Amino acid sequence: MSDTQFLIGTFCRRPTLGNLGRQIRVRSNFFEVLALPTQNIIHYDVTITPDVPPALNRKIFGEFERISREGPLNGIRPVFDGRKNIFAPRSFPFGDTATFNVTLPEDETIPSKRTPRTFKIKIKKAGEIYMDELHRFLQGKHPMTSNCLTATMALDVLIRHLPSMRHVTVGRSFFTNAGAEPLFGGAEVWQGYYQSARPAQEKMLINVDLSATAFYESGPLIQMVTKILGRRNPDDLRRGFSDKDRIKLTPTPASQTMFDAGNGVTTDVADYFARQYGRRLSYSHLPCVTVQKNIYLPLEVCEVVEGQRHIRKLNEKQTADMIKFTCQSPHLRANKIKQGVDILNYRKNEYLKQFGLEVASEMIVIQARVLPVPTLQYHPSSREHSFQPREGSWNLRDKKVAQGAVLGSWAIVAFGSERDLPTQSIQAFIRELVITCQDNGMSIPNRTPPIMHTNSQGDIEGTLKTAWLHAGNAAKAQPQLIVCVLPNTGVPLYAEIKRVTDTVIGVASQCVQSRHMMQAKKQYCANLCLKINVKLGGMNSFISPSQIPFISDKPTILMGADISHPSPGEPSRPSIAALCASMDAKASRYSASIRVQTGRTEIIADLANMTKELLKTFYQTCGRKPERILFYRDGVSEGQFDQVLNGEIKAVRAACMSLEESYKPSITFVVVQKRHHTRFFPLDKRDSDRTGNCLPGTVIESGITHPYEFDFYLQSHAGLQGTSRPTHYHVLFDENTFTSDGLQALSYNLCYVYARCTRAVSLVPPVYYAHIVCRRARFHARDQHWSDTESGSEGDQGTASIFGVVKPELQRVMYFM
Repeated sequence: MSDTQFLIGTFCRRPTLGNLGRQIRVRSNFFEVLALPTQNIIHYDVTITPDVPPALNRKIFGEFERISREGPLNGIRPVFDGRKNIFAPRSFPFGDTATFNVTLPEDETIPSKRTPRTFKIKIKKAGEIYMDELHRFLQGKHPMTSNCLTATMALDVLIRHLPSMRHVTVGRSFFTNAGAEPLFGGAEVWQGYYQSARPAQEKMLINVDLSATAFYESGPLIQMVTKILGRRNPDDLRRGFSDKDRIKLTPTPASQTMFDAGNGVTTDVADYFARQYGRRLSYSHLPCVTVQKNIYLPLEVCEVVEGQRHIRKLNEKQTADMIKFTCQSPHLRANKIKQGVDILNYRKNEYLKQFGLEVASEMIVIQARVLPVPTLQYHPSSREHSFQPREGSWNLRDKKVAQGAVLGSWAIVAFGSERDLPTQSIQAFIRELVITCQDNGMSIPNRTPPIMHTNSQGDIEGTLKTAWLHAGNAAKAQPQLIVCVLPNTGVPLYAEIKRVTDTVIGVASQCVQSRHMMQAKKQYCANLCLKINVKLGGMNSFISPSQIPFISDKPTILMGADISHPSPGEPSRPSIAALCASMDAKASRYSASIRVQTGRTEIIADLANMTKELLKTFYQTCGRKPERILFYRDGVSEGQFDQVLNGEIKAVRAACMSLEESYKPSITFVVVQKRHHTRFFPLDKRDSDRTGNCLPGTVIESGITHPYEFDFYLQSHAGLQGTSRPTHYHVLFDENTFTSDGLQALSYNLCYVYARCTRAVSLVPPVYYAHIVCRRARFHARDQHWSDTESGSEGDQGTASIFGVVKPELQRVMYFM
């Protein structure tokens, strides 16, 4: 295959490696594959009937392997993915197809009168995986083909096969109850170990990481029910159950739950257990579990079997406990990953041996660089107007925002009574907020905005419209801002405020928690200042133009796109797509476009018109058309790269040409990924921050990256707690001929101008803003019944909601901050 043919249809190839910054070495949670299978791998399709879940499929396959190893399999150790695929190191002796019957013994721990179950396993050869092609792909001499993808999948199945047969598995992770910690409400969190085969330059790697998920605690069901309902002990259940709590339970207690015991005799459950088993129920006043029609079991005789995954959404307390369990320092995480590799015990795995796969026992050590910190600019009148932040964070002391907004017409709405939220306390808070905002460069001629109290359960839309009128009348000017004091962190009130101010009135809003308002701390007011300033069209800070030449040399627009999907329990709800774009040469101001589209579709359906809108806004703001577009796209997995390349890049090009046929700005399209399991651990203490994480600006572009495509990992933020997750940038298309240094430094520098905090953030602001806009747009739907503790709603799942459109006067400012 010639080089020219090879380049067709492939993504952007990596330019020369960068050299900007200080060279360091880091450890990463990848383990090198020292030996790959030299022979081709044989792929078989398997069908198990009747159809059962993967966990039972594995038991059936395990029994088939046990009884067939010396017979039909002739000593071959095949591996199984739990569904449809078997991979073997050589062909089975029985030919291309065969059918076997397997009788699965009953689980001895659960007494049953049922006979052992018989299953039919049909095995059919699907093809052969040519390992030589994978070797050439790793060396950059061959494109990624379906054969290479299947080879990687086979290696994935191979390394997961044995843990999956021995442990509970969820996705690509297996879990063990060793060291399990209880969560509130009858759940517990188990430690898991994720593993995945990944191609890199001239080698395959195994990515091993920690994972965690919630399971139900094993033990008596009555104890579980007690914990779920938040009671102290089973005796407290005497108070009874509400209808909401009574899922799969009888409406009557065991002493009154009647059933047909045969021979025309009707009896209650409690009496039946006393006569049949000589067991007097201790809790005959409690309902029974409905197993099926006419079969009931008292709660106290039921046991919760170990290893059942908790699939309900965790509540706030459970989520907090889960975060405590998973938040581990880099040193501790690295040690636990090492423990996971010891559990996996690759060296003694008989399946790996037969395939000829060898895996190193130590994490890979790779080259990295720490990029130089950019110079941040504030207003020239600031005592410290130009400086380089240290370790990715700074504060607003002695600084004034680069361009302060003027706030003249505003109002305060307190959602609570005068007793709960005294006017005096609100006035004290306003004084502190005004002083802080003015110290930091904003101008607030009206220091005494009108204050009104209202009921948080009342007519929110009517209240906000009244506040808008009060603000306008008091200042004799168009209202700019409504500050809302909230009684709690609940979603419903916040969601309704944002729906009304964004889509009905068209005014910026700032929500404040009552507990923060009562304290009125200067730091909190400074954070509010950053948000209010950009909502009113101001600019907080910018990077020295000489450090972002790609943006400052020619008219350039940065775009960030994301899609937010409904949760799995809301199949009829739509997905929301957001596109954010920079509106100035400093890449500090952004505008947003939103679309509602069919649920769970990953490609942005109306991207062409969204792009067109923002290109027009850029022209109206700057007076020039952008000559270059740098497009960052979030939320795309590797399997969707082709779709994105063919669909979305064409949509951006079509948007440009719809404005003017000859208008063809150069486009660079970069996929941004945070959902991965790559972590970095500094080798030298001098190369780590206070939390033990890598320093902000650590970039890795070799050793664990794609064999030849243009991708890199960038850890742009300082760690706060736990182990920091770097961001993965993968360039799919590049007409701007970026060098490695050019794109890495630009992406890193942009992370310092995220408008609502004084820290470098973990991913580029255009994408961060798109993510926030997606989340905000969920609140623009009418007639939603938002739950207090969750971001989902409890409304009728079958009806499509009517989403409001953000008012034009807000679309050009960063109302979403």
